[in-house]
Amino acid sequence: MTSSRKNKTLLIDEEAASALELLKDGLLLPATSLMGLKESQSVLKSGLINGKTFPFPFILAPSGKRNLEVLKSLEVGEELSIIFNDKPFATLIVDEVFPVDPSERIKHIYGTDDISHPGVAATINRLGTLGVCGEYTLCNESSNKIKESIKNAQQAIGAKHTTSLVMAANPLHRAHERLIRHSLEDTDLLVIFLLKSYTESNLDYETRKETLDFFINNFLTKNHVLVVPLDNSYIFGGYNEIIIDAIVAKNYATNRLVIGRNHAGLGMFYDCNSDKSIIDKVVGIDIEISIASEYVYCDKCTTLVSKNTCPHGQHHQISYNSNSILELLELGLLPPTILVRKEISAHILSKLFPKRFKNLEKLYYDILPIEGLLEERTEKDFYLELMKLYQTTSLT
Repeated sequence: MTSSRKNKTLLIDEEAASALELLKDGLLLPATSLMGLKESQSVLKSGLINGKTFPFPFILAPSGKRNLEVLKSLEVGEELSIIFNDKPFATLIVDEVFPVDPSERIKHIYGTDDISHPGVAATINRLGTLGVCGEYTLCNESSNKIKESIKNAQQAIGAKHTTSLVMAANPLHRAHERLIRHSLEDTDLLVIFLLKSYTESNLDYETRKETLDFFINNFLTKNHVLVVPLDNSYIFGGYNEIIIDAIVAKNYATNRLVIGRNHAGLGMFYDCNSDKSIIDKVVGIDIEISIASEYVYCDKCTTLVSKNTCPHGQHHQISYNSNSILELLELGLLPPTILVRKEISAHILSKLFPKRFKNLEKLYYDILPIEGLLEERTEKDFYLELMKLYQTTSLT
């Protein structure tokens, strides 16, 4: 692979490209540029850039033997071509090439370098031992459509207050629905940043977006919720995830970030014998961060409740574990409707198992009540009708 120009070339992956675009769009302020060794050390020591929180150095250090050879050969002032997906992505004027310890970098992001940690395992192999910094220019820089869509949504309803949620909705379950409703109670506009994952162990983005759109369009007030994509790159990993979420949400012109009580980044740490969360480390970022209750289904209350208000013990409460619910769906099982809305389960199963049934029409005729002539039905329709049979109680 060669660049169309005679510059030396550096190869990057999708995560690095996404992070460079976020920085160039001003969505990682107070970070404004790639960092060199001195600035990186300053951020590691203080956790600040110009008096504002930033959790770790923003650097470019791609792995690979060819990249290493190129980085070793660079000189200050040299122009470097950055290649992504075999196409020119950016050009960079070299200020500095400096050493990077991948293991230490991993610890700064995830709080551990234990290879059994899924984030560590996914990130360690893409980090090199040399970083490069300098002013860079994107080859196809364009206006940020997400910024525009949020601004248009705010203007359409005259929103004075905008709240944000960052979620995977993998899959969208009842606790997610309650969290969304809770977040809508005292805001004009709710922006849901739906994470786009780089792994294949998740429901694809389009399926998750469709389920969110179904819930919003059918069960919430119109024009007050906006779903936009957010690339889930490595910088959103680890215990600093909430800090980066807050920075991006603020730079997308939202006033508040709502965090679920069971958010993976909401670990507690101790300082001078007092409990503090990672939220207490956010300095100078003008956004309110609120923590919502953890929701469970209580078989005594027979409804979805907050753990803060339910008087019954844990042995009466069903938690909403996304991985476990997804496992049911991936096995082809319909989760109980107390966990996932039946229409959403039906949609996901029809996507996970397309053309699953040999003779769908015959199944309809044999086991489902049919009114009049048999019409053409989809697999999604079949799951919905089947769920109704599960809910029949006269023989149970």
